[in-house]
Amino acid sequence: MSSPVKVYVYDLSKGLAGQVSLQLTGKQIDGVWHTSVVAFGKEIFYGLGICETEPGRSHHGSPLRIVDMGETHMDEQTFVEYLSQIKEHYTADKYHLLDFNCNSFTNDCLGFLTGGSLPPYIKDLPSDFLSTPFGAALRPTIDAMFRGRASTGVLTPPPDISATANSPNPASASSLLQAVAAGATSNNPEMPSSSRNYLPTPAPTSPPTPVQGNSLITPVHIATNPSSFRNVLHTHRAVVAFFTSATCGPCRMIEPVFEDLAKSKSRANDVAFVKIDLSVGMSNAVGGEYGVRVTPTFILFLDGNKTHEMKGINAPELRTQVDLLLYQAFPPHPHTTLSLPAIEAIPLNAILSSQVPNLDIVLAKVTGFIDAAPSWSGSTTKEATKQILAKNIIPYLKARGSSSPPNISFEPWKDATISLATNLSAGELFPVADMWRVALLEPAVCSWSATKVGPESPILVLLSKAESAPRNYSLTLLRMISNAFANKIVARELLLSSRSSTTALMVAALFHDDATVRLAAVNLAFNMTVHLQRLRVEKVRGNVEGDDVGENEDWDVEMISALLEVIEREKASEEIVHRLTASLALLIRLSPSIEQFASLLEVLQAQKILKDKLERGGCGDTGVVKKEARKLIEEVAEKLCP
Repeated sequence: MSSPVKVYVYDLSKGLAGQVSLQLTGKQIDGVWHTSVVAFGKEIFYGLGICETEPGRSHHGSPLRIVDMGETHMDEQTFVEYLSQIKEHYTADKYHLLDFNCNSFTNDCLGFLTGGSLPPYIKDLPSDFLSTPFGAALRPTIDAMFRGRASTGVLTPPPDISATANSPNPASASSLLQAVAAGATSNNPEMPSSSRNYLPTPAPTSPPTPVQGNSLITPVHIATNPSSFRNVLHTHRAVVAFFTSATCGPCRMIEPVFEDLAKSKSRANDVAFVKIDLSVGMSNAVGGEYGVRVTPTFILFLDGNKTHEMKGINAPELRTQVDLLLYQAFPPHPHTTLSLPAIEAIPLNAILSSQVPNLDIVLAKVTGFIDAAPSWSGSTTKEATKQILAKNIIPYLKARGSSSPPNISFEPWKDATISLATNLSAGELFPVADMWRVALLEPAVCSWSATKVGPESPILVLLSKAESAPRNYSLTLLRMISNAFANKIVARELLLSSRSSTTALMVAALFHDDATVRLAAVNLAFNMTVHLQRLRVEKVRGNVEGDDVGENEDWDVEMISALLEVIEREKASEEIVHRLTASLALLIRLSPSIEQFASLLEVLQAQKILKDKLERGGCGDTGVVKKEARKLIEEVAEKLCP
């Protein structure tokens, strides 16, 4: 007789993650998910060991959502026996918010009951979080909290992380971590009496494989049944499986090497390291499927197929085989074998427009335009708009760089900007864009801006007025957006939400008659390609931050075509040719579409266009003169362009 299986999903942050995650991490994370499996009329979850409660009666309250996982044909007694087998594995001292948590347990149970697994948005949350600079910076703090629990049985309270690196809003970061830590495990004193340990939890002194050093803080997947192991194989390109057992002394010797490899080589959705303890649950069935008879045994998989097996504790051989597997799965980019000293010498620092105008004159211009507007609509009145600028924004901009800048809310400025864009022409908006240009030099403004999307984003509101705009507005807008691209969180959001409109503004300006406008467009092109190059370098290095590149082959083609055409046309400014060539180099180098681009570059005669710049009349009377620029042009032409 079949029985329904459901997953209850809770948000440990109580909604806080959805409010502040974009600002803190650059990614929208809607919740910090806690899950439990509901079967046979019970809700079962992992916290202080394996716990049971009546459905919806745990200390987490009512579930945020309920996911129907189908039915199981197992009987309750078989499930109870399975839980009894894995109880020594899911002990309170092993719980870790990121690496071994309630979702690990739920996923194991689902594999046993239905052969299914948790939705990716739940399973991939730790990897998504750790792929951000903020997540990587916060990792040691989280590790310390749960390492303390492993040794004392008590969760170390989260510290004040007001000084955490890469945190644009320390107060929000601390609030989020404390909220999550408060609900992460089942040691809440207000936990209803209906919640209790489902099975006796063994003492931490007798785990199946004794904990070694850092084992609680390594990204190792756990598989206790064939279904959960097959799910890992299905969701990762390369998998390294470690078959161990409770009584295996050599396993304890080699395990730190395995964990070190997992910590340095794991990649979300690409590379997984899996531990299968043959004494836990139905792990022996996994071993039987692959003919494992001794421990330790390591089996390596590529695209779900077994590629290599090794037995024993040969650490150098294990490292070599893992490196070989990753080389097969992710062959190095062809450009990594080239000597490109001139390209590698390009500084990956954004070009900023940092000159501060006379802010009183800027305010006077805006005020005059407001007063002259024949009608007015929007969320802020004429008078309120003028007051926001005069009393809040101008003093804030004047105080830039001081030891005690005024603490203001940017929300009224956003509302005022939307009203200004609604009621003024593009020709009258250039001083407003200039204020934002200066403001975007401040990290606090960038962090706040990253949380505003669509019609709520002042950057996008001002960008929407770019079409057929007069010179002054186009120039100021280009400089404003260039400054925005200096912040990787804002740059990511601009590429996601407004790549086409930003590119249209830039490309049109690249062909402008005014050299100042062209140079501003070149700077924006350079900043965009710098952002892209940084992420590509991280991806080639295997760092998770690089997984968020956001590649777009059509955009690359448009950019390559535009850059080459402008380089060919530019006859006067050596500086513009130099920066355009640098942008082209950063766009081509490490591109995943290099094979497709080779034919495009050949058709566009990229090599000839570049080499012509070195000849008489190619740029000025004698061609490009600056030694650094000549070396770069020669290297791009000869090594990146067929």
